[in-house]
Amino acid sequence: MAWRSNLSRGVKELRFLFCQSSPASAATRDFVQKNYGEIKSLNPALPILVRDCSGVQPQLWARYDKGVERCVKLDGLTEAQINKKLEELAKSGKAI
Repeated sequence: MAWRSNLSRGVKELRFLFCQSSPASAATRDFVQKNYGEIKSLNPALPILVRDCSGVQPQLWARYDKGVERCVKLDGLTEAQINKKLEELAKSGKAI
């Protein structure tokens, strides 16, 4: 997972959105709880926003240069799949 240490090279901001209690957001909540510390320690200057809001579907937003943003829906994904989506967003940031 060497890509995690280079996350801030292409991504300017990450935002995790999920519901505090819905089963659809459970994997996203677990992913954030287990991985936030490592991602932040590897990318200390990268803003990582965690927003929990009742009833919202789990999403991951990445902001790149020039205000370009991409969103990935995380509903029904496992923690491994969420990690893969984050990796895809990180790698697509290098292309922008």
